[in-house]
Amino acid sequence: MYFAIFISLFIVQRLSELWIAKRNQHFLLQQGAIEYGREHYPFMVAMHTLFIVSLIAEYQWRDGTPINWLFLVIFIGLLLFKFWVISSLGKYWNTRIFRIPNFQPVTKGPFKYFKHPNYMEVICEIAIIPLVFHLYYTAVIFTLLNAAMLNVRIRVENRVWRGEL
Repeated sequence: MYFAIFISLFIVQRLSELWIAKRNQHFLLQQGAIEYGREHYPFMVAMHTLFIVSLIAEYQWRDGTPINWLFLVIFIGLLLFKFWVISSLGKYWNTRIFRIPNFQPVTKGPFKYFKHPNYMEVICEIAIIPLVFHLYYTAVIFTLLNAAMLNVRIRVENRVWRGEL
């Protein structure tokens, strides 16, 4: 029962993020933003979708596992950090890479302390979420896939902000 509630809320959270990103995309495009990294975006969406499928499949394959309350609390802490990141960026937060010409990056909130706080949060999230239900295969496989994806994504984003793209 805990897993069904958890995965349902997690899916709602992810869909809510996509809705916010779509709403913000309209705002950004109205401001003259240019999108970068379109070629890798479908792979990122596929990876995150397969992450959810893998969570469900491994949980079913293992015939259910007990909840690890410590990792659940850590995940809730990560969500609070994510909400801080999203609220700090406001209408500029997105799952895609946009840049408004002559606009400087946001430097408030966690961006005062970290260059890529959203990616730090996602790295932790991909590793921690499966551990809430002892889903070790999903944790390892998707931590590695996410590292490869972020390697590409962060390079593109850094090049955009340096004005190389």
